Amino acid sequence: MTQSPVSSSPSPFVTGLLGRCPRCGQGRLFSGFLAVAPRCETCGLDYGFIDSADGPAFFVMTFSGFVVVVAALIVEILYQPPFWVHAALWLPLILLTTLAPLRPLKGLLIALQYRHKAAEQQFHSDRGA
Repeated sequence: MTQSPVSSSPSPFVTGLLGRCPRCGQGRLFSGFLAVAPRCETCGLDYGFIDSADGPAFFVMTFSGFVVVVAALIVEILYQPPFWVHAALWLPLILLTTLAPLRPLKGLLIALQYRHKAAEQQFHSDRGA
């Protein structure tokens, strides 16, 4: 019995969250904090297909907004602190909940894009010009 090629490739969750190549699981996916490398240094996979767009930022902002707003409302209702206390509490939490998950989530979405062969839709006109 032969094994399918999809099951023999590394897990997109592991490779994506660790910022590794979605094909071999070894090479680095990123050349900077969010900048994607041109290709895998190990297997040579060209990362030109990558287009995560605003997906990671949308999910991170949605999660962060929910967490920070709920926490701020709870603190306001229970303690009613001055505004400077809110700033001291929520600015670090906003930075933590937005910057920490952004790179792993971008890696995950890229790995899932590779795994499922997702690409930008190409529209072709069937009519003659």
